Amino acid sequence: MRLAFGLAVVMSITSPRQVTAGFFRNHLYVTLGLCSLAALVAYHVGWPVAGGIACIAAACSYIGAVCWLYEQPSAGRKVTVLVGAFSLAGALIATAFQGLLGGDLSVAAYAIGCLNPISGGLILGLTMGAMFLGHWYLNSPTMQIAPLQRLLRLMVFAIIFRGLICALGLAMQLGTESTPLTAGAMFIVLRWLIGILTPLVLAWMVAKTLAIPNTQSATGILYVAVIATFTGELMSLLLSAGAVYPL
Repeated sequence: MRLAFGLAVVMSITSPRQVTAGFFRNHLYVTLGLCSLAALVAYHVGWPVAGGIACIAAACSYIGAVCWLYEQPSAGRKVTVLVGAFSLAGALIATAFQGLLGGDLSVAAYAIGCLNPISGGLILGLTMGAMFLGHWYLNSPTMQIAPLQRLLRLMVFAIIFRGLICALGLAMQLGTESTPLTAGAMFIVLRWLIGILTPLVLAWMVAKTLAIPNTQSATGILYVAVIATFTGELMSLLLSAGAVYPL
């Protein structure tokens, strides 16, 4: 649901005047698959509310794809916004079901808990969305590079935003314990190296590559960035499973 939210944000902010309709249609099918999978998982673990919202997001994805199929950009973008809204709602509800938004949390801890799926969804969605858009230049080589450059700048913002949330979570987590997290120190370092610092370096490399310009090479670098962010977010989920705050 986080990834579906991030991809919906990408499609909502990308101009249909600069990017062909097939980009939006095809990747709404991606959110359709993601939301359908999320619904199956939610129902399997006994979260019917989250599963129902995931089903609604999947239905909106299909409707949006139909809108783009018939070249209706205005309706397509509106439905895409709904996909993002329902996907984010599902991610937040799943976070609450995991117990990360309940209990006697402070206002700051509750805020960080809510921003955790938002920041995670943005870094995943913007990185993968930029890779998808870079790949789309193979289908439409005459498109302007400006949309990809814009997504790249937003991707850098998402990485920094995610890093800030995880840094605050780590600081607050360490503040609640009498001893530092020595057992997980190595994994926390790896999480930061792979999931935060590596995508930043790769984003810089993509920016330099687009200055040539060479969208094909930039897309290859973005493939690596997708792997890095997915690995980093997976490590974040594993580390946060036994913690009060996102790491």
